[in-house]
Amino acid sequence: MKVIVAYDISDPRRLRRVAKISEDYGTRVQKSIFELDVTVRRLEEMIGRIAEVIEPQEDSVKYFLLCEKCAHRGVEIIGQGVFVDPDAEFYVV
Repeated sequence: MKVIVAYDISDPRRLRRVAKISEDYGTRVQKSIFELDVTVRRLEEMIGRIAEVIEPQEDSVKYFLLCEKCAHRGVEIIGQGVFVDPDAEFYVV
């Protein structure tokens, strides 16, 4: 399942922890936005880990689940954004 995760964390320590957790599951596309391609189980695992870190009265984390039709339509980027294809092959030199 394709998911976009966006967060606004008020405390720098919690912010770093949420970013590190998010990196375990997806690709950073903006400072506080990640693209995920995960199973339901992995998404639930991530949500649980982040819930243990944040302060709900101060922080915000949003999970946008993309339907198959939307996910396959593609990404439109205006400006300096770069699309990162998680299925593409990469070579380390």
